[in-house]
Amino acid sequence: MGREDFLRGGGMPPSVAPYGVERGVGMGETRDDTVDAKRGLIFMEPLFHEKIWGGRRLESEYGYRLPDGAIGECWAISAHAAGDCPIVGGPFEGTTLSGLWRDHRELFGGLPGDQFPLLIKILDADSDLSIQVHPDDAYAAVHEGGSLGKCECWYVLHADPGATIVVGQRAHDREEFSSLVGQGAWDRLLNVVPVHAGDFFQIDPGTVHAIKAGTMVLETQQSSDVTYRVYDYDRLQPDGTKRELHIAQSLDVIDYDAEPLTSGRIVAPEVDGVTTLVECSRYTVLRVRVQGERDLDLDCPFLCVSVIDGTGEAAGHPVRKGSHFVVPSGFGKLTLKGGMELIVSYVHRVAPPVVLPWCGMRLP
Repeated sequence: MGREDFLRGGGMPPSVAPYGVERGVGMGETRDDTVDAKRGLIFMEPLFHEKIWGGRRLESEYGYRLPDGAIGECWAISAHAAGDCPIVGGPFEGTTLSGLWRDHRELFGGLPGDQFPLLIKILDADSDLSIQVHPDDAYAAVHEGGSLGKCECWYVLHADPGATIVVGQRAHDREEFSSLVGQGAWDRLLNVVPVHAGDFFQIDPGTVHAIKAGTMVLETQQSSDVTYRVYDYDRLQPDGTKRELHIAQSLDVIDYDAEPLTSGRIVAPEVDGVTTLVECSRYTVLRVRVQGERDLDLDCPFLCVSVIDGTGEAAGHPVRKGSHFVVPSGFGKLTLKGGMELIVSYVHRVAPPVVLPWCGMRLP
């Protein structure tokens, strides 16, 4: 299997494709023909990445036909250079999401910027991810060749009984953090919390974190692949080497004043089937439940939609658990039918004045 086939999962036949559209189907041709062809839903082919901590649950849970190996990440909606999703069906088939962003900015509300702002992933942790931290935009711009920083959030899709994650740390300053790392005093340093399906965590830049074994999450993040590893359990890669650590950079970017969480329990109210999970300067993320038929009409440049459970239709297109698509600017109301649960992510034309992570409890 070639590199391209590896990334694409070897190609997925329409009979099992989770994208919600077969190749050659015009995505702009809605059932009532009221939407211009170039304003139709945008489906794309997910890309898969092998990871030292990955597994095979993406295949059993979502019907994805995976390449061989330990597959840790499904990049479901991505225009990043490390995984640029091909468009499937419709007038833009043959291009990629980054190509649409470059050549058809009107589909995204004319937003400025060189990069599509979001990246939507599913992560399958068969073993623990490294203890890590991400920089903010300012640090990444200077030290990572103009890259975006990485603000991210997790909606927990699955957690084995007794599963935990790392979110936050207990050191009060750079010196204490460095000392505890040097001692290998991870139990004293790291904030470990229990995790359950349906939990939600907002991971701001500077937050030390790690998804641990037995957990699967849907991640909405800035379109960035910058990660600084603090600790990787001294494990070896297939070639016998250890993965690189980034202690100096981590010490630079950690937020030593952040209060550790004790829970990812969602405390936001559900209103007419919609729960606002987080609203911050980088994105807003909603959980949307569909029972029967409903319209979704949001004032934003575009929507990224992931079906995390159930089956149904989106603007007449069949979708199911594992489908992902973009609703372009100017589409109008999105009509949803069936019994399903969605995660909907979007950016604002103007950043909201408040930051609302509607989840979790913090240590006193």
